[in-house]
Amino acid sequence: MNVEAAVRERYAQAAQEREAELCCPVDYDAKYLKVIPQEVIDRDYGCGDPSKYVRPGETVLDLGSGGGKICFIASQVVGEQGHVIGVDMNDDMLTLARESQPKVAEAIGYDNVTFCKGKIQDLAINRDEVQAYLKQHPVTDDAGLRALEAYLAERRRESPMIDDETIDVVVSNCVLNLVDADEKELLFDEIFRVLRPGGRAVISDIVCDEEVPEAMQADPELWSGCISGAYKQAAFLEAFENAGFEDLQIAELQTEPWRVVEGIAFRSMTVIATRPDEEAIESGIAATSGLQRVYRGPFKYVCDDAGRMYTRGEVCTDELAEAASRETIADQFAVYTSDSNAKPKSFSLPTATDCCSGDSCC
Repeated sequence: MNVEAAVRERYAQAAQEREAELCCPVDYDAKYLKVIPQEVIDRDYGCGDPSKYVRPGETVLDLGSGGGKICFIASQVVGEQGHVIGVDMNDDMLTLARESQPKVAEAIGYDNVTFCKGKIQDLAINRDEVQAYLKQHPVTDDAGLRALEAYLAERRRESPMIDDETIDVVVSNCVLNLVDADEKELLFDEIFRVLRPGGRAVISDIVCDEEVPEAMQADPELWSGCISGAYKQAAFLEAFENAGFEDLQIAELQTEPWRVVEGIAFRSMTVIATRPDEEAIESGIAATSGLQRVYRGPFKYVCDDAGRMYTRGEVCTDELAEAASRETIADQFAVYTSDSNAKPKSFSLPTATDCCSGDSCC
């Protein structure tokens, strides 16, 4: 089965006419929807709202941006000083997004969105540029193929579509499951590559409670319908870990299944994962020297993604103290001064005249 072809064909049709089976009910902030053309809203096929975890001024990358709905929401959240990049491979969806972009920009008063054609598992290659190259240099023989390969290698090296460590937050809304199983590891590696240290991935996708059997994986209708390519819940989190992410959080998990197919429950889950930033940890320690950190609880022990264990009530020392200072987990720790030379505040017991009058005492 050609997964990419099946997905492209189905979503090309879905860009023209709304397909209800691709929709998982999501509540979006209505104030951000007012400026978005109705046809974009009607042809949105997400399962979550990662845009609610975006902050003002950030550079956001939306993987599988489709008609642009999440991009247009994020553009309002990040504001004029922020930037939003949408990447999609479907020409029909890109056309819808690009035609809607001027309308949104006019309504909000600025244009901070860029839509690019590319594979989300290969964020180095801009497919619009490749298409332009092929028009001028059609591949008709082995020499042409070698020239194309050299061109692609040069673009990856000298001018990638998305540069290393340039993105504050990568978002995606029900798209990762559409990528072929053989390329999913590449996808997570690419997300990690483009994020700056300390940046985060906020991914809403469909997960399941059991492994999807091979017969279902071979069904193009189920694959393009966000079913066959779904990760098992634990495996989805493990994919982030394997790529090098830390401080994984399940921000949202759908209570009731979106669909049940052959006894397997499929539901939406939103995960937040952070790319480690060792320099920020070191600078944070320097700025807060003299402070002690103690894990608050409620658990007796907890272990982070790097294998560091924190014990409730015990002071974090050395590596643990550095790790405990990072922004993503800092609120789990009580902080107090360790400066034994600090002068205590003056203290004295009250005298009788301070609180008593006459024969009675307050």
